[in-house]
Amino acid sequence: MLNVAVIGYVWPEPNSSAAGQNMLSLITRCLDANFNVTFLTAATDSEHKADLEALGVQAHSVALNCSSFNTLIARLNPDVVIFDRYMTEEQFSWRVKESCPEALRILNTEDLHSLRQARHDAVKKTGDAKQAQLSSELAQREIASILRSDLTLVISKQEMALLTEHYGVPAAQLHYHPLVVGNTTTIQVPFEQRANFVHIGNFRHAPNWDAVLQLKQSLWPAIKKALPQAELHIYGAYPPKKATQLHNDKQGFLVKGWAADVESVMVNAKALIAPLRFGAGVKGKLLDAMRCFTPSITTWVGAEGIVRRKVAKDDPSNDAPYSWPGAICSTDIAKPEVVNNYVEHAVALYTNKEVWENASHQAECLLNEFKAHQPQFELTTMILNLTQSLESHRARLFMQSLLWHQTLTASKYMSQWIEAKNK
Repeated sequence: MLNVAVIGYVWPEPNSSAAGQNMLSLITRCLDANFNVTFLTAATDSEHKADLEALGVQAHSVALNCSSFNTLIARLNPDVVIFDRYMTEEQFSWRVKESCPEALRILNTEDLHSLRQARHDAVKKTGDAKQAQLSSELAQREIASILRSDLTLVISKQEMALLTEHYGVPAAQLHYHPLVVGNTTTIQVPFEQRANFVHIGNFRHAPNWDAVLQLKQSLWPAIKKALPQAELHIYGAYPPKKATQLHNDKQGFLVKGWAADVESVMVNAKALIAPLRFGAGVKGKLLDAMRCFTPSITTWVGAEGIVRRKVAKDDPSNDAPYSWPGAICSTDIAKPEVVNNYVEHAVALYTNKEVWENASHQAECLLNEFKAHQPQFELTTMILNLTQSLESHRARLFMQSLLWHQTLTASKYMSQWIEAKNK
């Protein structure tokens, strides 16, 4: 039985975000393999967190920039340590390396934060996420975190390709770890019994908040004009006051807040609208819509990581997706013709039964295709293999040893300085 310590950036909240679903699935996979799992986090308590104790997982609060962590991790003596996102690896990996040098260190990216931020910056500057500058200081930090780790879990094949082809990360240090998606719902609500549009997403996630603003300011007024009886229901955990103030009954723009049961929301909606202008990873909301046979209108950012792309021989930049269960529209929502395109697809899905049913059927097909392309090796099998060959694995990773050289351990000395200052 392997002892696994998971150091969480936040408490896992599977009903609040795809990241929460991903973290909980990672924990349950380890438990299913009969690993002993302990969860550590410096995050404040959360009312929406998963019941880890009921799963048989011990949880401990830890302090940042404090050597008490060294004492705790040495006492736990884990065989494997999983860091939740690069920030957690920066903060704790050097302490793990000093206290438990033989522990396998795994980084769970959730998504590439530097890619998401670069796309966000590009949207603010040019309106086009494809103009993202990938050599940012944040990218340097995140790639360094990946190279320091023995293994990094990557949620989409597009990000796998970016890491190996653009950043030169050795494939031996990466493992494709897609979102675990459940089966299609047993509750199939037909076209005639569905009503309204839905958008869902944690309000603390910048791409989701931006999408709500795009809906409020540009897209929904145009859709509402074409479909006067329709409503847009906005769901998401942690809605701030600036979000709840957007609620307007007359406009049919209803900010509902946290959804306790995403499936019940999805199965009763005519369509999901997710006009994501930037982001990274895989969007759980779109997979949830597919599970519920619900068509969706999104962007290439939303579809990324879910569809495999058809690339025209004469145009390598062409990213037209395989048949999407609804529509993929442009991210350039400032253009009137783009708004009109959203309206056209929204009206067709809302009023045309044949169009809706074709999209609903395609949702199941695409979901099955996504689920069919799983990793070659089960994660827990890979973890077992690496714990048994860790010395030889690390011997092949020159950049890892280089980044652990004493002249490059700035985060360690910064943390020690903060700890000394706090005393």
